[in-house]
Amino acid sequence: MTFQEIFQEVRDLIYANDLSGLEGHLAVQINIQGEGEGILYIELLEGKVYVEPYEYYDRDCIFIVSGDDFLKICKGELDSVKAFTTGKLKVQGSIDKALQFQKIANKVQKNSAKKTEAPSKATKKK
Repeated sequence: MTFQEIFQEVRDLIYANDLSGLEGHLAVQINIQGEGEGILYIELLEGKVYVEPYEYYDRDCIFIVSGDDFLKICKGELDSVKAFTTGKLKVQGSIDKALQFQKIANKVQKNSAKKTEAPSKATKKK
């Protein structure tokens, strides 16, 4: 995958979900390494989440990860703590803030699961 494809998929995953209820401020820069190398950031600010393909200088932490592994984390296919402990994800900066990122990922995963379940339930009723 190219960086643009990785970025667009992350952005689409996050923006397609209702992330209301998330509070506080969090700025995570994601340094994609290997195939599709590039930098993006995810920021939680005043209850809204922003995803942009830029370096974020006032970030709370940096994730260093492959594009495939970061997409797996966002989709719930790879637990971020497990990725960290196995060396697939490296974190620079605040570990506490890095753990807060899991709130965003959990909401995306939860909402995505609901969306994929809904059509199957409707199909069963027919």
